[in-house]
Amino acid sequence: MIRPAKIEEIPQILRLTKACAQYMIGSGIYQWNEHYPSKEAFLRDVAREELFVLEHHSMIQGCIAISSMMDEEYVPVEWLTPNDNNLYIHRLAVLPELQGKGKARLLMDAAEQKAVDEKYTSIRLDTFSKNERNQRFYEARGYQKLGPIYFPNQSIHPFYCYELVL
Repeated sequence: MIRPAKIEEIPQILRLTKACAQYMIGSGIYQWNEHYPSKEAFLRDVAREELFVLEHHSMIQGCIAISSMMDEEYVPVEWLTPNDNNLYIHRLAVLPELQGKGKARLLMDAAEQKAVDEKYTSIRLDTFSKNERNQRFYEARGYQKLGPIYFPNQSIHPFYCYELVL
């Protein structure tokens, strides 16, 4: 079941994302670190009612932030649609031991359905340039790869922006 996250679940969500960060680092993908994702980011997500979890038998298996607010890093990107009616995906994570079992697909299906139901023009996100698995995942879903952006606290390497026009 995918449902809104609760503030008291943030410690469990942070353990999940830290496990993902360690898993990626073990695979040579330095996408997340001690600065990101942060407790503060998840607190904001919950306060805005933008953080969702995938739960099965009372266990949080994954999370996703679905926001209508555009981060300032996205401003210079040449998007495919105007900047006035878009959803943004952040902090998609699935427990490492459950990756490859369709959990991320379920979270993205829910985000895309929300965008359609609420009549958004597009869905936008970014993924790390060195995470080719994520790039293939989004491209297979029809997202178009756009320009790079940089998050200096995360990596010297760029993150690629993607957009799915609805």
